[in-house]
Amino acid sequence: MLLSLALGIILALVLGRICEKIKIPRIIGMIITGIVLGPFVLNLFDSKLLEISGELRKIALIIILLKAGLSLDIKDLIKVGRPAILLSFLPATLEIIGYTIMAPNIFDIPIVEAALMGTVLAAVSPAVVVPRMVNLIENRIGTRKAIPQMILAGSSLDDVFVIVLFTTFLNFTLNDVFSYTNLLNIPISIVMGILLGAVIGMALFFLFEYRFKKNNHIRNSEKVIIILATAFFLVSLEELLKNKVPISGLLAVLSMAITLKIKSTTLVTGRLSEKIGKLWIGAELILFILVGAAVDIRFTFNSGVGVLLIIFTTLIFRFIGVSFSISHTGLDKEEKVFCLFSYLPKATVQAAIGTIPLTMGIKSGSIILSVAVVSILITAPIGAFLMDRTAVKFLEK
Repeated sequence: MLLSLALGIILALVLGRICEKIKIPRIIGMIITGIVLGPFVLNLFDSKLLEISGELRKIALIIILLKAGLSLDIKDLIKVGRPAILLSFLPATLEIIGYTIMAPNIFDIPIVEAALMGTVLAAVSPAVVVPRMVNLIENRIGTRKAIPQMILAGSSLDDVFVIVLFTTFLNFTLNDVFSYTNLLNIPISIVMGILLGAVIGMALFFLFEYRFKKNNHIRNSEKVIIILATAFFLVSLEELLKNKVPISGLLAVLSMAITLKIKSTTLVTGRLSEKIGKLWIGAELILFILVGAAVDIRFTFNSGVGVLLIIFTTLIFRFIGVSFSISHTGLDKEEKVFCLFSYLPKATVQAAIGTIPLTMGIKSGSIILSVAVVSILITAPIGAFLMDRTAVKFLEK
């Protein structure tokens, strides 16, 4: 297994650097690495590594949420207001509706599985969008109208919204039951997840503060380990209480991180976010390599026309949602076009959850994964290219 990891990491770094040289996201190189070394091409990965890939992807997803929570500035969200809130759910909702309408006709799959496909594909990619928005904020490009702040806040919450819906529709699909009771569990799990995360976040804050006042403060590296362990516990708690109390463990993780962000000083949360960001460098490598390894490239090529058709058709639904969200905001046409480009890339969330339906034995799991991977390969480089080329031209410095 160590040899498999070594081969995958080295090749992914090389291909990732090549991708950066030609101005496309390095995650494309990581996915290609997984496809080439995976069981459907060269078959150089140890089976033991593939067996634990699901848990490794879940860890990567937890790191994504912690990074988002510690980086999200609630003041920016309040400052931007309505458009940021609408961007956090409306484009994703319309895209999910698009998949629910289109997928049964194109792939002949049940409506619930089509909605599940929509929740996998609907999230915008923080790996592509967030660094660019942070760079714009630092260079004060578009900040007078708070455009990068709006996209940063909206896209961060967009991921969480989609992930919560994904877990809900996954349960519907696995249980083969769609009842009003299960539907009622959605708001309950959301509220319980937020409350639990807030309580745990407060507890961690007081622990850190208490140790600091006693001149026995905890190092930031140790804080990160404690936060990670707590996040693992929260996600596990969802499974332990599955048939008793509906709780969104992932939302609890995000709520915990946001609570720490609000209560702690900017300096402390900045350092914690930076350290978790360093963890994400390694997690990102493993995540995208394993996603590439799970792709049966033959199946993807065989269903190519349908995959392309549904990706580009549902993007129209998404663009309608973005356009409505930023209407009546005082943005000119070029600034609105930049917002559309910013909501195009898909990568991180699709990589984290795209293989789950397949590993859970859902019939349409292969096609869901194929659509997810092709979507990453198409939208991530195009979205990154368009954002980079239009930011300075379309936004006010």
